Amino acid sequence: MSGPKLVSILRQGPHLIASIHTALDDTEMERFREDLVEQIGRHRSRGVVIDVAALDVLDSFGARTLRTIGEMARLRGAVTVIVGIQPDVAFAMVSLGMDTGTVATALDLEEGLAFLEGSGARRSGAGRIGAPAARAVPR
Repeated sequence: MSGPKLVSILRQGPHLIASIHTALDDTEMERFREDLVEQIGRHRSRGVVIDVAALDVLDSFGARTLRTIGEMARLRGAVTVIVGIQPDVAFAMVSLGMDTGTVATALDLEEGLAFLEGSGARRSGAGRIGAPAARAVPR
């Protein structure tokens, strides 16, 4: 890829932080997946934050690729959390029946890192698009 960097992957302790700076086409998304999964192994990362705050659109291929990254990372021993999903993107994803599967989501980078550090682990299913909301059961 020449020109401005579309994705940056930074190491912070046992975690990787991948920031997507602009919309990626399918080929760029696949390259991002390959690079990120390779770096998880190289750095023996325990967690991955994927920041999509710069994206105002996320198509079904992109959402599926993010799910795939999460599953591949899990198989390599890392937990993945996607952060920064814009409100309009979340609305469109839910409206179209797209979700992030079992990959956790968080509001922003700070919350994503807290999730990886364990403070978010108590929330079990919370934080995923499409996760069932807690409901009071009448007696």
